[in-house]
Amino acid sequence: MNGALAGRTIVVTRPSAQAGALCRAIEGESGRAFRFPLLEILPPSDPGVFAALAARLDDFDLAFFVSANAVAHGLDGLLAQRAWPPGLRVATVGQGSARALRSRGFGEVIAPESGFDSEAVLALPAFAPEAVRGRAVLILRGEGGRELLGETLAARGARVEYLACYRRCCPEVDPAPLLALVERGEVDALLLTSGEGTDNLARLVGAAGLARLAALPVFVPHPRIVARCRDHGFTQIMRTEGGDDVLLRTLAAFFG
Repeated sequence: MNGALAGRTIVVTRPSAQAGALCRAIEGESGRAFRFPLLEILPPSDPGVFAALAARLDDFDLAFFVSANAVAHGLDGLLAQRAWPPGLRVATVGQGSARALRSRGFGEVIAPESGFDSEAVLALPAFAPEAVRGRAVLILRGEGGRELLGETLAARGARVEYLACYRRCCPEVDPAPLLALVERGEVDALLLTSGEGTDNLARLVGAAGLARLAALPVFVPHPRIVARCRDHGFTQIMRTEGGDDVLLRTLAAFFG
């Protein structure tokens, strides 16, 4: 892929703290990464949730982290209170989050090899009804997260509890530089990695701005985001698999 993105400007909309590796990878292929974060990740509304939960951490059989944000904020909050119980297994939704857990010292991480959503997790043997029945599962997530995983595990006989360890909000970012690039025809692709971020984009640029963006090629990692993009009027929507390497290959193939 050497130089596959030469002369191309790719808009990266990940939260600022998570955009660096992908931007460097794009630039390594001679492309230009334009950062336009559509989500800001903040501590939970009530920081006291960590102390309350840490006192009962030994009661759980499995801790599930819904994202790399949950790994960062959940672990930092809990480990500030106490050490991780040696018998508490960890699981997560995708290989990026699994790498984040391993980097924090967890040698064994339960995660799907392919797919990176609740459906892929629920298909794992470790989450089968006979494996979770009677077990206590802690789900670490953002405030207002998706309910499918917890509801399904509860239906399979698990005792489920949530820890809202971070919250998402729309960042204060000026859309004018992005819209100016689009007006000059200098944007080649838009990367949208969450439905909430897609909604935030529409809010930030307004109806007129969204109409100018809607013809751009958009790359998204999940069918739910595909549907949200369609709702907002995007017409060139490319579904990709998770992971930066796959995304880069998809971009290179599209522009090649």
